Amino acid sequence: MALQTRSPKNPPAWRSASALPIRPAADIGAAGDTVTGRIPLADPRPAALDPAFSPSAFAGEVVPFRVTAFREGHDLIGVRLRLTAPDGGESLHALRPIGNGLDHWSAEVALLVQGTWSFRFEAYGDDFATWQHAAALKIAAGVDVALMRETGALLFDRAQAEADRPASERRVLQERARDLRDPDLDAAAALAIVGDEMLTGFFRARPLTSLLTVGRTTDLLVERERAGVGAWYEFFPRSEGASVREDGTIASGTFRTAMARLPQVADMGFDVLYLPPIHPIGRTNRKGPNNTLEAGPADPGSPWAIGGPDGGHDAVHPDLGTLADFRAFVAEAGRLGLEVALDLALQASPDHPWVTEHPEWFTTLPDGSIAFAENPPKKYQDIYPVNFDNDPEGIRAEVLRVVRHWIAQGVRIFRVDNPHTKPLQFWEWLIRTVNAESPDVVFLAEAFTRPAPMQALAQAGFQQSYTYFTWRNTKTELEQFLDEISHTTSDFLRPNLFVNTPDILTEYLQYGGRPAYKIRAAIAATAAPTYGVYAGYELFENVARPGSEENIDNEKYEYKLRDWAGAEANGDSLAPYLRRLNEIRRAHPALRQLRNLSIQWSDDDAILVYAKHLDAAVAPDGVADTILVVVNVDPHSVRQTTVHLDTRVWGVEPGLPFLVEDLLTGQTWTWTDHDFVRLDAFSEPVHILHVKGIA
Repeated sequence: MALQTRSPKNPPAWRSASALPIRPAADIGAAGDTVTGRIPLADPRPAALDPAFSPSAFAGEVVPFRVTAFREGHDLIGVRLRLTAPDGGESLHALRPIGNGLDHWSAEVALLVQGTWSFRFEAYGDDFATWQHAAALKIAAGVDVALMRETGALLFDRAQAEADRPASERRVLQERARDLRDPDLDAAAALAIVGDEMLTGFFRARPLTSLLTVGRTTDLLVERERAGVGAWYEFFPRSEGASVREDGTIASGTFRTAMARLPQVADMGFDVLYLPPIHPIGRTNRKGPNNTLEAGPADPGSPWAIGGPDGGHDAVHPDLGTLADFRAFVAEAGRLGLEVALDLALQASPDHPWVTEHPEWFTTLPDGSIAFAENPPKKYQDIYPVNFDNDPEGIRAEVLRVVRHWIAQGVRIFRVDNPHTKPLQFWEWLIRTVNAESPDVVFLAEAFTRPAPMQALAQAGFQQSYTYFTWRNTKTELEQFLDEISHTTSDFLRPNLFVNTPDILTEYLQYGGRPAYKIRAAIAATAAPTYGVYAGYELFENVARPGSEENIDNEKYEYKLRDWAGAEANGDSLAPYLRRLNEIRRAHPALRQLRNLSIQWSDDDAILVYAKHLDAAVAPDGVADTILVVVNVDPHSVRQTTVHLDTRVWGVEPGLPFLVEDLLTGQTWTWTDHDFVRLDAFSEPVHILHVKGIA
């Protein structure tokens, strides 16, 4: 692996297996009267769906750069990538042909530095490779031998004249040109020069080019690692440390009592702690238990019904404590290695200060009432949605003020509630404005919606996106879903695979028992570098409110008292399993990548198999890492079958044996590309296998 030469204070900005010595840029593109360049360059990747937006990556991500390139006739071409780092430093990387003659070219580069990069592809006639191919065939066949030898000598003469060619190479090339012109040189000796690996290496590093053609330059936004890598845990601070009073009512937990839960969350290996809204909650039309329309005096209401006499989006609920208490909570979380993510829900209860101070920010119906939030047939009588068209400049200024306020309190991650119900251009403006001031701020889009708006939100700036993962449960569904998030949308959309939320308790979890909880957590934790868990998942809370996809006695409307430590002590908690999953994620860099997933095959329609491989050249420690995940996605069965693996993905030739270790059980086996597996959903439905090397 070649790297840029930099001082220790300015480390390399990238890792690559295909780096080339830097050579001057050229500016030969398409002719003035054509769109097509001399050597066509098509479908450059990475790319957003809409060319008005830039593709994105996260620091440390291995990005596959790909392009389609070809030329007329049989002469060979080469393709290289010119990367410009945020500090202006340039690097060149050779692309290799992929796809068995389909004219696709690819190179993988790990981008290590946050900021705006740019890249372009350069294609050229590879004059040495063209000669080498033709000469090997013709000299061996005794055809045009003298012509082939002189053509090679002339190429070597050209190469000697290149200013950036090392003197040691020039001397060798001069000697080989002289040899090719020696009339006494026999065919075997001439063929030895044609196939000389040293000469091939010279021209691989510094190709002898003609017809150099340059593609368009594209920006690539690289954001901080947490924008793409993290294990999220969600809890309601009002439930953590809540207690029962003598009269049977419940006293709310506070930021100070919730602080006592932080070590347990950190011990499970989570990186991000997500809090639902922490603001004052309205009284008007407050929802009671299980979303009833009448709340008792002790019912806390939904945190998403934001605002009351104690303030709005810039205030904290007095039951939780003060703003100083929140800052202390954030600081303690940070000390334990947890970042706090805060909910950003742009809506208001009827008691929010906005309603009286800015009634124009809401929709007034013909009868004079303000429209409630709706998701037919659902109606949220405790929430008014914001109308972004009546005073767009005023709303922009207020929301930006609120976001800046929470950034000042130490928040750097915002989980945005229902962004698809607000104008796309608003989010484009807000995220661009905030990130210009604070590039490390991350926004997660909670948009369970159609593909087009979901993808548009990601292109417009959201660093992360909720997905359809919770509803993809069969082998076929998961194969299609995982391939899509890893390859189809990965240039601009980073998925956060939450296994459950306060709103989502799927039938798979309701009826799949403990095996279902293990299966979903294992897939989420290994298939994508970011996933999330809502509190209660580890206690297998699987009873739904009749006719709904939500937990009964939902925490959105009431306090939830749980005995975390007691459940774990009694073996009734999934916390040890989650802890192990997060340990595996931290130990294996292949699992902290998004685009490296490959679907493998099994003979059983319930056995899902996929691999995540990271080449040594782009791995942070210089060591290749391969993880195989084999999952019985049917939580009600014992399955046994044969899995079929494309071992070439991790550099093992088909048929060769290799060692694997199950990181969940510690068992080891010798595998090949065809292997028998038996997975009992009632004991251990998942293999997470580390490929240890050739047996």
